[in-house]
Amino acid sequence: MLEKIEGIVIKTQDYGESHKIITIFSKKIGKFSALARGAKKTKSRMAAVTQPFIHGEFFIYLSKGLSTIQQGEVINSNRTIREDIIKTAFAALIVELTDKLLDSDKPEYYIYDQLIKTIAWISEHEDADIPIMMYELKLYKKGGFAPTVDRCVNCNRKEDLVGFSIAEGGLLCNRCTSIDPQIIPLPETIAKLLRIFLEVGLEQVGTITIKEPNKQLLRKMLDAYYDQYGGYFLKSKKFLRQIDQLK
Repeated sequence: MLEKIEGIVIKTQDYGESHKIITIFSKKIGKFSALARGAKKTKSRMAAVTQPFIHGEFFIYLSKGLSTIQQGEVINSNRTIREDIIKTAFAALIVELTDKLLDSDKPEYYIYDQLIKTIAWISEHEDADIPIMMYELKLYKKGGFAPTVDRCVNCNRKEDLVGFSIAEGGLLCNRCTSIDPQIIPLPETIAKLLRIFLEVGLEQVGTITIKEPNKQLLRKMLDAYYDQYGGYFLKSKKFLRQIDQLK
């Protein structure tokens, strides 16, 4: 059956001499893969609509096996991402996480909406650290391993949350810090931001200003948390770390 499906290209894989298998995260049916015939040919129409981070409408012959892309129309090419190595690395991280943590053929309307908004943010802004962390936490929640950020993970107290415990899986209050010698101290404002990052959509957030040291602290903390609980090796994270070392 031929269907028109809106989605964003999150993965491409060469198939034979001239074809590609494209993974699309769609609004209608969730994540799925489809064959794009001739997509490796530079002059092919299919090549233009099957590049990474393309947001488009695709005409798909859906199949229980491998579906086939008949044609596509670009809604947003997100070209500025592919032309900038830093933006490419950021976008690659969130689409790789999306591919790893979401099941196939299962609609995820809210996650889809947040991915589109986060990709657009990366395309349009130089600083995308906060939107990326917001999206990551929402994926962790969908994957079933989000940290507890609205209360103390040990005693459920909601006041005086002063540190983050990777071992315990979330925030600890000032009465429970002794249970983890490796607790990461957090300013109260940053502890509160974690809950916003997890629960609030990007469209509801205006300008959030975080001091650079705190931003770096959050980034290292979430990376360490994912390494502990994520379960999947991410090429994009390795690439981002290499870029940070070059800086």
